[in-house]
Amino acid sequence: MNIGVDAAALGMSNAVVSQTSDVNSGYWNPAGLVHLEDKQLALMHSSYFANIANYNYIGFGMPLDNRSAVGVSLIRFGVDDILDTTQLIDDEGNINYDRISTFSTADYGLTFSYARKLPLDGLNFGVNAKVIRRIIGDFASAWGFGLDAGIQFENKSGWKFGLMARDITTTYNAWSIDEDNFERISGAIEGQNQELPETTEITIPKLQIGMSKQWIFHYDYSLLAAANLNVRFEENNDVFSTSFASINPALGFEFGYTDLVFLRGGVGNFQNERQIDDSEDLTFQPNFGVGFKYKGIQLDYAFTDIGDQSAALYSNVFSLKVDFSVFR
Repeated sequence: MNIGVDAAALGMSNAVVSQTSDVNSGYWNPAGLVHLEDKQLALMHSSYFANIANYNYIGFGMPLDNRSAVGVSLIRFGVDDILDTTQLIDDEGNINYDRISTFSTADYGLTFSYARKLPLDGLNFGVNAKVIRRIIGDFASAWGFGLDAGIQFENKSGWKFGLMARDITTTYNAWSIDEDNFERISGAIEGQNQELPETTEITIPKLQIGMSKQWIFHYDYSLLAAANLNVRFEENNDVFSTSFASINPALGFEFGYTDLVFLRGGVGNFQNERQIDDSEDLTFQPNFGVGFKYKGIQLDYAFTDIGDQSAALYSNVFSLKVDFSVFR
């Protein structure tokens, strides 16, 4: 649930909390759903770690009336066909390749969103209810539940501001472990998997604060600039970090021509990484993206982690957004 959706947003380093205004707002800031004028459908696919892991997303949103809107989305991140070699050696000490099986591990996130315009002109709010399902083959599975809340505000001069509070009640995951399967693998590697792991997980709250503004030049050209501050209430390697909270900035831009072609870029994930000589280097993750929009159909592409600036391998992300007005 931290990776993000929509290639257009990923190309801007996720700096979209203040200006998101389509079906993908259900993920980034549900308050943005109130800008929907018709039903919208979004699809996204990306691969990670040399195509070992796949990340897929589908979202749907629609206005209820001129002041409110709803949305629903489903995310799956999974690794399939993992080899289970814990039974490779039989009871007599012989290697038997027929004893190798496969399993999949996957996380699912189902989100229901509601947004509404407030009486103050330019101020909107939205909430998410999330259901989390995690599965590790036949070994273990978990259910989790959480809530998000977001607001957006646009002033008369065109500046937009946004606040997204994720997991505001903490997202609680309860694991169920198959003890028969655990007994089967507990002795596969000496000294490992000897005790049952913890059966509860808690995701602490996070804040995303954003601002943005769009400028129009000569009617045909536009420039959108946006900035986010991502706040986590823990101490880590973020560029600004204390025992109470850490702050990680993200900057993004989008250059558009006639609302048809878009060029995007951004930088984020600033980290203080400790090197082997005990020194610290500041690293960051650049992102790049392009988009094409024709009537109600928009196709976007993002290339993340250019130059391998961080530990993860680069990823190619594709997304499609369809506004149902194109069929009317």
